[in-house]
Amino acid sequence: MSERILIIGAGAIGAFYGAALQTAGANVSVVCRSELDAVRANGFSIESKRLGNRTFKPVQTLGTASDYQGGAPDYVVVSVKVVEGTDRAALIRDAVGPGTAIVLIENGVEIEAEIAQAFPDNELISALAFVQVSRVAPGKVRHFAFGDLSLGNYPSSVTERTKRFAALLETGGIKCTMTEDVVTVRWQKCLWNAVFNPISVMGGVLDTGHILGAPEGELFVRQAMREVCAVAAATGHPLDETLVGQYVEGTRKAPPYKTSMALDYENGRPMETEVILGNAVRAARRENVAIPALEALYALMKMVERKTALI
Repeated sequence: MSERILIIGAGAIGAFYGAALQTAGANVSVVCRSELDAVRANGFSIESKRLGNRTFKPVQTLGTASDYQGGAPDYVVVSVKVVEGTDRAALIRDAVGPGTAIVLIENGVEIEAEIAQAFPDNELISALAFVQVSRVAPGKVRHFAFGDLSLGNYPSSVTERTKRFAALLETGGIKCTMTEDVVTVRWQKCLWNAVFNPISVMGGVLDTGHILGAPEGELFVRQAMREVCAVAAATGHPLDETLVGQYVEGTRKAPPYKTSMALDYENGRPMETEVILGNAVRAARRENVAIPALEALYALMKMVERKTALI
């Protein structure tokens, strides 16, 4: 029997990985709101040079998790943006059964505890997407580059359920790296996200080329990245500090692009300030780590958010 998978928050990320899971033979349903009618009528159209163009027609296209039919799914995949005020536990509660594994494909650090506390008896799989993919129209998604996932069980280990989920994705064309220390991998991604994302917003939607173009810009990026390393180490997840140079040089060599947070700001959408940057700042305060650059970025981001909320 094929695995029954429900994706909560089927935007660009959810649709992209949902299409891969369906290609592998899984029974995939989705919960989406803003595009509900379009997806019900035509499914998702996925444009991808790497994986080939795909049409993904979910088995069930729903407005809420409570509408899911046929018993509890084997996996609930959560791919909603983690913005202030989002109650992820409430969004998924009606679909989670005793044997359901919960998969988080979301940004940020220290995002798992909320779900682990709400569902202490369910297996929790934490996954990080390294992908450039965007929604370009209702029900239409364009995949630009990358697509790999890193995943493992929270707080540690890799179970057979996780291996099975990864195997489905691999069959669907997604490279998966399994890790017994997924929390450290989250801090590795935070090393880039918590620095480049807010800088891009504060600079008036700067792309990565402009951020690193001035010597002062690169120096500031490196300082802020070293602060992330210090926070990660203080929480018990030390990072190799050579990653700072690797990330800077890798970003410089890639074509200049706008960060996800900059695109959200530019298009008037809520930004994931708290999970990408705020959680790292709070971890530093908790562990008594000095982070002047990150504190400044966070304060400025809150000013920008307040201004946009008043417009």
